[in-house]
Amino acid sequence: MIRLIFVALFVVLFLIIGIPVLGIEWLIGKVSKKTMDYSSLRLVQWAFNMIIKLAGIELTVIGEENISEGPVLYIGNHRSFFDIVITYARCKNLTGYIAKKEMLSIPLLRTWMKRLYCLFLDRENPKEGLKTILQAIDYVKHGISICIFPEGTRSRNGNEIGEFKGGSFKSATKAKCPIVPVAIIDSYKAFDTKSIEKVTVQVHYLEPLYYDDYKMLKTNEIAEIVSKKIKKMIDNYTKC
Repeated sequence: MIRLIFVALFVVLFLIIGIPVLGIEWLIGKVSKKTMDYSSLRLVQWAFNMIIKLAGIELTVIGEENISEGPVLYIGNHRSFFDIVITYARCKNLTGYIAKKEMLSIPLLRTWMKRLYCLFLDRENPKEGLKTILQAIDYVKHGISICIFPEGTRSRNGNEIGEFKGGSFKSATKAKCPIVPVAIIDSYKAFDTKSIEKVTVQVHYLEPLYYDDYKMLKTNEIAEIVSKKIKKMIDNYTKC
């Protein structure tokens, strides 16, 4: 319980103190948008790393050398609220996350998310969903990586993964960028509705699929390949 209180207090304080910081960042953007973008990225990464420490999460990160210098599409399994915190804290370059539209209802947080190129998906409205994918494609073409959890929601069954939605891969096929599978293991153990537990979480960045590897495939076929790669990594861990 005490970890949950510390994390909640930190988040609230960051969002409140961040109000004037957002104004300063906006002024920086008037001079150099790139400077503003990376200033915002590093500031939020600092906050996320603080949350990881306050939560008592020990990270084991493997395979970061598989991430290319240019924009990529990160595809990860989704276990916990901490998945975003953990993976975003590792991003070397600008990266936008595809989030559910309900996040727009949270004041200040939505402002930071928009500043960091996050997109908000309306799963009930295919037309709006297409607009989100098109915006993601545009971001990748302009050098901004995108991270998607293609199960569409967090799994409730431990390290098991759900079905990957093929539409999540459209931004890669249109932008012709590498796809980096990300296997997140045991993040579900860190948080429930009442407490945050001290755990070790593994993050594996697997070998990427390059455009030549998947250009002849349909999006649902790509989804199956990536899903199997992530599942194999998780199964190798759970059998140990």
